Amino acid sequence: MSLFSHRTHARLKSSTAPSASSWQSVTGNALHRRTVIPPWLINTASLILMGLLVLLSLSIGVADFSWSGILQSLLTQSANSDSSLLLVSRIPRTIAIILTGIAMAVAGMIIQVVLKNRFVEPSMVGATQSAALGLLVVSLLFPASALIVKMGVATIAAVFGMMLFMLLIHRIPPTDFLMIPLIGIVFGGIIEAVTTFIAYQTESLQMLSVWQFGDFSGVLAGRYELLWLTGGLCVLAYIIADKLTIVGLGDNIALNLGISKRQVTWIGVGMVAMMSAVVVVTVGMIPFIGLVVPNIVSRLMGDKLRRSLPAVALLGASAVLLCDIIGRSIRYPFEVPVATIFGVVGTVLFLWLLLRAPAEQ
Repeated sequence: MSLFSHRTHARLKSSTAPSASSWQSVTGNALHRRTVIPPWLINTASLILMGLLVLLSLSIGVADFSWSGILQSLLTQSANSDSSLLLVSRIPRTIAIILTGIAMAVAGMIIQVVLKNRFVEPSMVGATQSAALGLLVVSLLFPASALIVKMGVATIAAVFGMMLFMLLIHRIPPTDFLMIPLIGIVFGGIIEAVTTFIAYQTESLQMLSVWQFGDFSGVLAGRYELLWLTGGLCVLAYIIADKLTIVGLGDNIALNLGISKRQVTWIGVGMVAMMSAVVVVTVGMIPFIGLVVPNIVSRLMGDKLRRSLPAVALLGASAVLLCDIIGRSIRYPFEVPVATIFGVVGTVLFLWLLLRAPAEQ
């Protein structure tokens, strides 16, 4: 004999059927909206755009340069001024721009998945500011230390800064998704103020300005090779992309699927900290890349990290290349730092995302 009457069963079916159908309808609409453009088409278009921007980046500069001189150097198999300029300055700078854009875009995607919030990036969780603070302290205390030591200290400082930020937002409900980036902006501003005060007291403001404003004008062969570490970290992020995606779905889902949320979270935080530290040590801070690029890609391709990560990397590299070209052309022969150009563009896009998000909810 059944424990429930037929009337009870009918009542339960009538109460659960609308919610199931509405959930399927919402999910179906979201998937249909997010898969309008095929991933291969987005990746191909991004790769073509990046190739065109690379050629343009190699061609623009203050020094005289011509592709005919490069062709003549290849035909005669002898070095000239054009080939030397290309190998010493133009190619290293372009590679540094690409690696920086890839690293900061992928780092932003990782931190957004780990914190389950689409409105954060490394400069909004105290990572880049803490890395600059650690770099300043080690440069003042141990000025003759190797570059790898400075990078290690900056990475540790970035990890501690992100840990402190995660403790601050621990009591904030997940539904209050706009409060987390606002707290991050205030938190990063406090760390940056402390760093500026220390630099002012020690007469190191000029040295600090090199790390606070991302600029590629000083990149030459032998001064950017640390950025290849970020390329390896991006490959690692692609390998563990499925685990990061599961962690981003929620604690209960990760536990049911046998994924250690704590372990994956710490791996993600460590990767973001190291990427931020390497970029700050090499070229300085460049804000909003990790915020704007992942949001654009997620709106086009969805939230599956393994599928969207290549597009995030390509679009991040293209965005930094474009801003660098604008910075070199807008006041030629002088250069405007990439951080300034992307800061203006990123601020507008960030405000647009903030204003549009409640309407989508």
